[in-house]
Amino acid sequence: MITVDKQDENTFQVTVEESGSRSSHNVTLDDKYHKKLTGGVISKEDLIKKSFEFLLEKEPKESIMSKFDLTVISKFFPEYESYISMQH
Repeated sequence: MITVDKQDENTFQVTVEESGSRSSHNVTLDDKYHKKLTGGVISKEDLIKKSFEFLLEKEPKESIMSKFDLTVISKFFPEYESYISMQH
C-alpha cells in the first residue's frame, strides 16, 4: 500500500507498506515537472503514487531513496517519463 501525504505545495511524505514492513520517503515535486509529465491532468499526489508503483516494479521499497526529487527517477530509469505519460 502506498500512502502520499502532502506536507506543503512541493513536498510529500510517502509511506510504502507491504509484507508487514514499512518504508518512508520524503519526495519533492515542483509545478513545472508535474505539468511536464501530466499536463496537470492528475494531482501531484496521484503522480507520486504512480511513480512509486513504477519504482516498486523495478526494486524493493528498501532500495528507494529516503529523500529525493521526482526528477531523479528518470536518471536511473530512462523509461520513467514515457511510462508516466501513458498512465493518464
